[in-house]
Amino acid sequence: MLQTTAREIAALTGGALVGGATGDELVTGSAQIDSRDVAAGDLFAAFVGEQVDGHDFLEAAHRAGAALALVTADSPVPAVRVADVQEALSVLAHAQLERARREHPELVVLAVTGSAGKTGTKDLLGTVLGAQAPTIAPVGSFNNELGLPLTVLRLSAETRFLVLEMGARGIGHLARLTAIARPDLSLVLNVGSAHLGEFGSVEAIAEAKGELVAALEPGGRAVLNAEDRLVLAMAERSAAPVTSWGFTTGQVRGEDLSLDDAARVSFTLVVPEDLITLRGDAVPAGRFPVRPDLLGEHQAANVLAALTAALIAGVDPAAAAAALEGAKLASGQRMEVHHVGGVVVIDDAYNANPDSMRQALKTLAHLGRGRRTIAVLGEMLELGPDSVRLHDEIGRLAVRLNINALYAVGDGAAAIHHGASLEGSFGGESEYLDTVDEAIAVLARTVEPGDAVLLKSSRDAGLRRIARPLVEHLERRAAPTAPTTRGDDA
Repeated sequence: MLQTTAREIAALTGGALVGGATGDELVTGSAQIDSRDVAAGDLFAAFVGEQVDGHDFLEAAHRAGAALALVTADSPVPAVRVADVQEALSVLAHAQLERARREHPELVVLAVTGSAGKTGTKDLLGTVLGAQAPTIAPVGSFNNELGLPLTVLRLSAETRFLVLEMGARGIGHLARLTAIARPDLSLVLNVGSAHLGEFGSVEAIAEAKGELVAALEPGGRAVLNAEDRLVLAMAERSAAPVTSWGFTTGQVRGEDLSLDDAARVSFTLVVPEDLITLRGDAVPAGRFPVRPDLLGEHQAANVLAALTAALIAGVDPAAAAAALEGAKLASGQRMEVHHVGGVVVIDDAYNANPDSMRQALKTLAHLGRGRRTIAVLGEMLELGPDSVRLHDEIGRLAVRLNINALYAVGDGAAAIHHGASLEGSFGGESEYLDTVDEAIAVLARTVEPGDAVLLKSSRDAGLRRIARPLVEHLERRAAPTAPTTRGDDA
């Protein structure tokens, strides 16, 4: 945070000084909701959850160095008492960002949304921009009404780029997030079927994602996927100029897209002559090789989107491409690769929707040249009345891609196994497993050196618990056995 006193925080949030606070307490760090993460000068926000009450950890946070706490009850340590801690964080984040803009007009706020790929794209943007100037880009999916204010409240006087991920589960969600943190650059990746059950239709998803573009002021910039018609149509909602990107159309292009034998993506970034940054400077035109260490053709779109946004933010294209040489994603369990004991384990189990599931299976199939491929798939949540059909389609696709073994895990994924069986998996290639623990046991018995294993499901379906024990098992199996010393017979 920009240096702020307790008195100023109380005035901004309509709170009262409690716990012996004088008003002169100075917050110089970040906002934290876990006392174990607190460092000197931080603001500790005491949330009351279903399992844990942050007020029970006020003294621990104070001992760890918290300068101040946000509370909704009495406090034994200096604090500001407010009616709602989350609302107070949002108000404070908005005030901090607007102050940062006044004091540091060179600050650029970039916001990313999309049905799939937004966390990875946010990571890539953070990598490119962080190589140029002090940048804030959260690790993980801090993209809701709590995560976004916590990210904004990491601002410092040195910050030059603030990268925000914004997620939506309904109409109006992004409008609320952009009211907290108005973007200078709005990057929209795609409109797909994620959260279809909550929105009701793809058109409703597009309307919600378009709120990110509608929030722009005339001096901002919309950066849109030219190959997604619903995204490109958002240009009509923008008061700011639009820059488009794509592999077959768009202003900024990706050409010569290819995957190597390990399914790592590469392409050539093509920058046109007339591209202009947010600040009005011309972007150097040319062709620039891009070679991150990322698996899957779908990653290329995320990379190109991040590069386009970085160019518009003022990064030189050669420097941007160089920053992604060999780059990986900072957030785990998104096509995260483990090479252990001759096995390739792809942990993509942080989240899933039909689009990302299809892309992950295609990547696994690409690795099938000389390898046995194993897909371990769980339920895709929040798909509404189309859920059975969409899971069935994934099972059929696995058969058509010639995946060698398919394990559908959990009741919600049963339709994956059913679809595979009807498509032609009659020889035991597809198997239904009841639980994650059963899947771990089966994989420990059946995975052999040379195999490629994909783990994919929505977060709450539980497959994210498989990678660690599987990798540990493979490491133990691959560890050299100590030689046995045997004495001669007497």
